[in-house]
Amino acid sequence: MHADVTQFNYGMITPVLAYLTACLGGALGLRCVTRSLRRTAGGRRGAWLALGAVCIGTGIWTMHFIAMIGFSVTGATIGYDTPLTFLSLAVAVLVVAIGVLIVGYRGASPLHLGIAGVITGGGVAVMHYLGMSSMHVAGHKSFDAVTVTLSVLIAVVAATAALWAAVNLRALWASIGASAVMGAAVAGMHYVGMAAMNVHLDGPADPLAADSQNLLTFLVPVIAGPVGVLVIACVIVMFDPDLLVGGEDTKVRPSVAVGPDGAAAAGDWPEISPRR
Repeated sequence: MHADVTQFNYGMITPVLAYLTACLGGALGLRCVTRSLRRTAGGRRGAWLALGAVCIGTGIWTMHFIAMIGFSVTGATIGYDTPLTFLSLAVAVLVVAIGVLIVGYRGASPLHLGIAGVITGGGVAVMHYLGMSSMHVAGHKSFDAVTVTLSVLIAVVAATAALWAAVNLRALWASIGASAVMGAAVAGMHYVGMAAMNVHLDGPADPLAADSQNLLTFLVPVIAGPVGVLVIACVIVMFDPDLLVGGEDTKVRPSVAVGPDGAAAAGDWPEISPRR
């Protein structure tokens, strides 16, 4: 039996909260990558890139499951598989980290940006469909191939644009604007992906079934952890004054590589520190 589904069981509350969460994760991630490209080297640079990846990946994942709070199947109770849910979180952070490290260390050339965008966007799509697979209902799910393909393309384009913005935008307001666009793209990918799914119940709809699993028993506690990570990252970013003021538009060039004859290697430039 084909079941009626809705993405907006609580009206516009969940879409708006999901969008804002994706924007927060994107904004924090962009600022962390900006910090990594300014006057930091070695382990500190890697640490900022890693924190940026955690922020973006966690923001995307949290957006997904906040949006899922508003998902319901008429006449069926929804449950969630805990291991798959947390596996999807790990995938989100991992693929974003791969993309961020590629552009953070290799630069945003068309080749590197394309590779990083495909890996990250494809991984985000995997995260999304893993999260959907973690949802259990008394029936089976089917997917429209065309809509699924569209959602993956949106994810790849959004990831590529986000990685480009991470290494090219320095000004605070530019990063905020980019994060707003990123949030819209990520949320759009989610709802397009959800539109690809059809639910067919194994039996007649149960009029006494709850619309969704008790939010206090699973989704809200699960989401609370990643939200806490974003709050901690926000505090770290706020207490790093170099990230918010001064020298944001200064382009940092790689350190000089000196050859055996004492001359700088071709294509290398001295590192330029922003003025204070």
